[in-house]
Amino acid sequence: MAITIQVHRKKKEIAIELKARKTLDGNVLIFDHAEMDIAILVKESKVLAFPKLSFSEAVYDSESRLFEYLRRKGLLELSTIQGGNIYGSLEAKIATPIDDDINAVDFTLYNIYTFLKEEQPYFDYIEDYEKMLDDYMVDPTKEDSTALGEVPQATEKGSIRPGYNYAPYWMSYMLEHLKKE
Repeated sequence: MAITIQVHRKKKEIAIELKARKTLDGNVLIFDHAEMDIAILVKESKVLAFPKLSFSEAVYDSESRLFEYLRRKGLLELSTIQGGNIYGSLEAKIATPIDDDINAVDFTLYNIYTFLKEEQPYFDYIEDYEKMLDDYMVDPTKEDSTALGEVPQATEKGSIRPGYNYAPYWMSYMLEHLKKE
């Protein structure tokens, strides 16, 4: 997606890559973040962030960091940052530029792009850590393995006997203490 940003009265075209879609009514939906989706509501001049799957503290923290970033860049009206009408969402009104030549939506879109680039190493680290943890569990090192090796197959092993399913095992321990008549 290409946007045009005018800086110091000079127009400069910047190409950015986002997993984004434009809706039928002209809004922009951004799907690049791992925990939230971001919408730029063009007609209302708002930014809306809402959870991808389920709401948690991590999602709220991500949404909060986004709006804090946009606030520090001067793109939001400070008094309008609030919870949205979608559960777990945050929204804010985009500040109206003084200069008529500035496209506030393009500036907001570019700054969301830079925020996502700053967040990406964090999510890459989490993904790499989870992969490393999976590898560690599936293929442990010699130091983290037992000396048992391969365990041969047998019909009956341990305390669980096949075919003995008429009562839960814990119940037999409970019934031991009852007096027999």
